[in-house]
Amino acid sequence: MRRGYLYEKAKELGCNKIALGHHFNDVIETILMGMFYGSQTQTMMPKVKSTSHPGMELIRPMYYVREDDIIRWKNRNDLDFINCACKFTEKNYIDPEDPGDSKRREMKLLIKKMKENYENIDINIFRSVQNVNLDTVISYTKDGKTYSFLDEYDKK
Repeated sequence: MRRGYLYEKAKELGCNKIALGHHFNDVIETILMGMFYGSQTQTMMPKVKSTSHPGMELIRPMYYVREDDIIRWKNRNDLDFINCACKFTEKNYIDPEDPGDSKRREMKLLIKKMKENYENIDINIFRSVQNVNLDTVISYTKDGKTYSFLDEYDKK
């Protein structure tokens, strides 16, 4: 509902894009949440054309920016972030040790724990959705159609 409102307001203002503040950590947390709780491998894309609002596009300009860098920049410039309608706001960042009931926070803690042994685990999670080898995937969906490895198996 919020995104629909954003698209409508952008159109009203004569814009053809809306920009969201998702950052690198949001991306990798989303990848893990999809795997663990949605039984799927997917990510949020850096830009997407709207299917319900023709001519509109969603962009994520902070896609490669790490959350720690954003917080450091915020503090260096003595800025306060507004609390938005998003469940994950600055207050959740301040106390990352308390998983509460947030799956995103749970992923944040898991990644933090894994980084103790694997320094680049966050980068590896991110790259895992860049380095997909369809020859080793059981099935995948493209444009609403699901394909199985069996579709091509006997042709090889």
